[in-house]
Amino acid sequence: MAYTKEIWKKRHRNRSDISLYITHLTKENGGLSVFQVLRKILTERKIIGSNQNGYVIGNDRAVCFQDIPLYGVCQNTFHEQVNRAELGGSLRYRPIGLTFEKEYIFRKGGRPVLYEQKNIAKGVLPENEWWRIVNYDLSNQNSIIDWTHEREWRIKNDFEFDIGEAIIIMPHGSNYNQLKEKFGEDILNQVKGITMLDPILT
Repeated sequence: MAYTKEIWKKRHRNRSDISLYITHLTKENGGLSVFQVLRKILTERKIIGSNQNGYVIGNDRAVCFQDIPLYGVCQNTFHEQVNRAELGGSLRYRPIGLTFEKEYIFRKGGRPVLYEQKNIAKGVLPENEWWRIVNYDLSNQNSIIDWTHEREWRIKNDFEFDIGEAIIIMPHGSNYNQLKEKFGEDILNQVKGITMLDPILT
């Protein structure tokens, strides 16, 4: 049954485990610091999609988002940092990035992924939709594959966005001065807002 946008928003606001916003986190890349990566994204108004090295199945790139409240983003990034060695040693993302309204991401082509064993999922989706598959496998207790804590959404290929729709996510209030230094007032005056995660954690 369909319902109005206001009822949809009310349902989200009456729950602590879902959100009207979707978050893309970033990290250092190609010799650039995490601040330089974020500045590049905001300057170009584009997030470059990941390929198979970024766990995307098939031949298409995709941009990844987490469909969780910001305290869930905090929990995911904290877990990644604290348990980095157990998770293979590589850091997947930092608590720095952008968040957008879910409705905006949907209009731009973003959709929830399909969590399933990849060989089964390939039989469900046509090959041009394989970018939406995230491997999910609980069959081997010594090799669990489960990323459902991210409630991932993806956009095929790259994501070009209106900077006025972007909210910057930073871990600490002290990062704001770094933002002014590294990004300049021009970028900061164009974004929809800036959210600090530290008050959510404490």
